[in-house]
Amino acid sequence: MTFGNPGRAAPDPGATGRTAPTARISLSALELNLRAVVGGSHAPLIDVRADAWGHGVDAVAPRAIAAGAGGLLIDEAGALALEGIVDSARCTLQATGSIADAVYGLTPGFEPVMSLQGRVLSTKRLREGEGVSYGYAHRASRDTFVALVTGGYAQGVVRALGDSASVTIAGRRHPIVGRVAMDVCVVDVGPDGPVTRGDDVVFFGDPSTGSPAIAEWSAATGLTGGELVTAVGLRNAREYAP
Repeated sequence: MTFGNPGRAAPDPGATGRTAPTARISLSALELNLRAVVGGSHAPLIDVRADAWGHGVDAVAPRAIAAGAGGLLIDEAGALALEGIVDSARCTLQATGSIADAVYGLTPGFEPVMSLQGRVLSTKRLREGEGVSYGYAHRASRDTFVALVTGGYAQGVVRALGDSASVTIAGRRHPIVGRVAMDVCVVDVGPDGPVTRGDDVVFFGDPSTGSPAIAEWSAATGLTGGELVTAVGLRNAREYAP
């Protein structure tokens, strides 16, 4: 198990190696959502506080302005990050009626922008009745295999997701079981153990591709989609896809 401290800013990608999950941002989905939002409203104000809800203010803000946004609702950290990138006259620290959820794909009918992807560290056979993770809160109801997966509460994989959410590995759903640890969690991959070390794991993403939706995390934790993606985006290295 690896350990790390949660922080506000995403860590240096070079420091995370292969033992931390990655928040992947689809720029094409972001731009599509921005066009839809701006086209359906008269020069709206786009909320890019908290590093654009964990999506990266330097990536979101210029695209929002290019799409025709009337302005940006920012915080002090965002104002510093956008110096020389966006005209300060287009930014405000206080306002009401800003738009965010749809831009980041958290509203039904809009494209999911962020996905969280981890990796299988190891697999282990688990006999019926044997327990996993802290306190053995989960015990196997049958002989099965479990996978140790990168991503824990320090990276925004909320503790309440244990025994309440699933991931996809090679396109198949598998439940998170037991208590989520700081940097890892355990996934029941079934009696056939159809996964191997190094396989990619999708915690949430685009449900149209079979990935768990962020709405499933909201249902399991009671947190909003905005709270969840912000925590994930601020606590993980981010990768941007066209």
